[in-house]
Amino acid sequence: MNLDIEVMDYSETQQVKLIGEIDAYTAPRLKETLLPLTKIKNTKVVVDLEQVNYLDSTGLGVFISVLKSTKEHDSELRLVALQDRVQRLFKITGLDSVLNIDSTVRGGK
Repeated sequence: MNLDIEVMDYSETQQVKLIGEIDAYTAPRLKETLLPLTKIKNTKVVVDLEQVNYLDSTGLGVFISVLKSTKEHDSELRLVALQDRVQRLFKITGLDSVLNIDSTVRGGK
C-alpha cells in the first residue's frame, strides 16, 4: 500500500495532490505533511483526492485533525475531486457536512 504526496505552493494556497491509498500505514505521513501547512495563517490547503481509491477510518481521522488545526490557526481546508467511493465514506460518516468538499479540482491560484 502506497501513497504519493505532492505539495505545490501557490503563495496563499497549498495544493496537495494525493495518489494511492490512505490507510493505517500511510495516514501518519499524510498527517505529517498536512498539519504544518494548516499552521500558516490565512492559508488555503486544497487536497486533491482524484487519484485516491481507498480511504479508511484512519484517513478520516487525519482529515478531522487537520480540520481542527485549520480552526486553531485561521487557515482553510478544502477537499476536491473525490472519487464516488471515497465521497460516500465522507457522506456515511457525516463528515461531508463539516468538511469543505468540492466535486471538481480548483486551480491553485
